[in-house]
Amino acid sequence: MTEVYLTAYDGAFLGPIAKCLGWVMDKIYLFLSNVLGINNIAITIIVFTVFIYLCLFPLTYQQQKFSVLTRKMQPELNAIRKKYANKKDQASMAAQQEETQMVYDKYGVSMMGSCGQMLIQLPILLSLYRVFYNVPAYLTSVKGIFTNLVDGIMATDGFATKMQTLYEAANVTLAKKPDFTASSDAVANNIVDVLYRLGENGWDKLADTFPQLSDSINSTHSALSDVNYFFILNISDTPLNLIKSAWADKYFLLIIAAILVPVVSYLGQVINMKLMPTTQSSGNDQSDQMAQQMQTMNKFMPLMTLFFAFTVPVGLVIYWTMGSVVRIVQQYFLNKHFEKINLEDIVEKNKEKAAKKKEKRGIRQAQIYAAAKTNTRNNSMSSKANFSQDKLDALNRADEARAKAKQGSLSSKANMVKNFNENNK
Repeated sequence: MTEVYLTAYDGAFLGPIAKCLGWVMDKIYLFLSNVLGINNIAITIIVFTVFIYLCLFPLTYQQQKFSVLTRKMQPELNAIRKKYANKKDQASMAAQQEETQMVYDKYGVSMMGSCGQMLIQLPILLSLYRVFYNVPAYLTSVKGIFTNLVDGIMATDGFATKMQTLYEAANVTLAKKPDFTASSDAVANNIVDVLYRLGENGWDKLADTFPQLSDSINSTHSALSDVNYFFILNISDTPLNLIKSAWADKYFLLIIAAILVPVVSYLGQVINMKLMPTTQSSGNDQSDQMAQQMQTMNKFMPLMTLFFAFTVPVGLVIYWTMGSVVRIVQQYFLNKHFEKINLEDIVEKNKEKAAKKKEKRGIRQAQIYAAAKTNTRNNSMSSKANFSQDKLDALNRADEARAKAKQGSLSSKANMVKNFNENNK
């Protein structure tokens, strides 16, 4: 079967990532549907989240190892800071940096060791936003739910005008304004985009707009409700929109559910932050400043997540929440593992690597020093040459000035003395 993507995000960087993640989700959806008989995107997201975090586990392990070993080697780093506390000359600062790097090499970690997972997680998160915003554009299995209804709509006279009116009346929000007068494939895709984003009132308006398709509309709506809902929450809609529509309909249970999803996500983030090992700050150098910034970020990140969770699709909030659950489980067992860590084994394994790194840095520093010394010597010789030439030019200018001196002036008398001495040598 040829896979057709609807109006998927076409960004040069996030677009391909979103399509790749959508392809993986589609295969998970098909597996759950064919093997377990589960046709639900929310369950697919939960399984997909576990899969993603298992793939990222090596990076998670390295990040936690960095945090634990940084805390373990903190006394050695503090001793180095204390040793060079009052020394601000260039040689002392270079020596402090070298000794600090040797400690990191000794424990086998990098100063930037905690950045890898963040650099990978962010594009995944941004790409998943695109996937959850318009699931049929990435999951071809879900697109098939709309096929019969779309064919019926396109076979109706004047469907373009009717769909445009429905789109405007239903207050559907899409990344791009749909065009119902384009080619047949593009029109079909645009219709699917609109149908997927319809709320309950929108489906009622659709039935009024196309009364002859009532059976197809009801069957499609029923199938989509089973696939696209997490209990009573539409995963493609935002909690904020759900709260607004539920408040207008006095549907208080939906309001509670829409508020509960972001709150649960926030609590999961807080628990996860509490379990993460932290390094205590004890100075004012760059390392301590980074540790303090990380602690501040750990406090405000859950609050930011809570704020954004109301404005992104429920599917993405489910991903965040399930991700927090997976990280809590991982964190618990990683903490148990690193409590038993043997520092002597780590140091022993890194001795040879640390020596090679030190040797390479020593060679580079020697090359830099030699180059600097050569430049300094050349500059000194150049300065002496310039000084001699400047002195000669000054003497010549003095002779010219004396030669043009006025008669009876001090300079003219000096010239007479000079000429007398030269004539009587």
